[in-house]
Amino acid sequence: MRFLLAVFLSIGSTSQTAAQSTAVSPEPRPFSERRLEVEKLIASSGAEVSIAYRRLDGSEEWLHEGDRVFHAASTMKVAVMVELFRQESQKLLSLADTLEVRNEFRSVVDGSPFSMDLGEDSDDVVYRNVGKTMTLEALNQQMITVSSNFATNLLIDRLGVENIRATVEAMGAYGLQVRRGVEDQKAFDKGIINETTARGLLVILQAIAQGRAVSKDASARMIEVLAAQKFNDGIPRGLPAGTKVAHKTGTITRVHHDAAVVYGRRPCVLVILTRGLEKESDSDALMARITRALLGES
Repeated sequence: MRFLLAVFLSIGSTSQTAAQSTAVSPEPRPFSERRLEVEKLIASSGAEVSIAYRRLDGSEEWLHEGDRVFHAASTMKVAVMVELFRQESQKLLSLADTLEVRNEFRSVVDGSPFSMDLGEDSDDVVYRNVGKTMTLEALNQQMITVSSNFATNLLIDRLGVENIRATVEAMGAYGLQVRRGVEDQKAFDKGIINETTARGLLVILQAIAQGRAVSKDASARMIEVLAAQKFNDGIPRGLPAGTKVAHKTGTITRVHHDAAVVYGRRPCVLVILTRGLEKESDSDALMARITRALLGES
């Protein structure tokens, strides 16, 4: 009897301990240690790196070169999406509205025409629909999840680049500057580029994560689009499998970014901007290591 009682008490104690460990996730290493590890990773990488990190409960925050200006690459597409949902909320359009898919755009420099090049894009779906129509919702999905440049330019033409800039400014995301669509070579040659800082992207993503971008419902829908992202070799690779990550990547020559809302044990916004590494695979690996070290989620 004494033996059976001991076994029973042991099982009960083990079950209680397991329940407690499930209910409360242990804190990672001290924040100062995690920051130091990330700084060492950056120093040894040979890249320029900016980081903006903030837990959604406000308990941790860190900016590393948070106001350094980078080419925004495709991260600026988040701003285009916010403006799309803003205009929907104002009943200026419906996401079910259709748009003719035409491959002709006007340079912001002199209004001269230019066309999109499939070889420069990351998706062929919109190209297959030239001469047909697509809904604004479908174009937004292609713009975010597979980073379609063609879809982006069609939406910018519909929404107005000035309206996108005004919405970004109203949100206080001053480091994010949307000046034009993509693949406008004349504008690029004159130095007219879309720029961002890690802080600017953090501000806009935090607003979306907290339901303050346009409305609670619009923010929730934007999160779901971002969570359907197909390029997941940066921040998501540094997290436990199955972690929900709503994010947008951006890549051009020697520039590679990832800006995310991470729904791990401790939800946060994490933006990592990199410049200077030749191989995208090296940038991906660096961002994954930074994520793993900073969040302590693995």
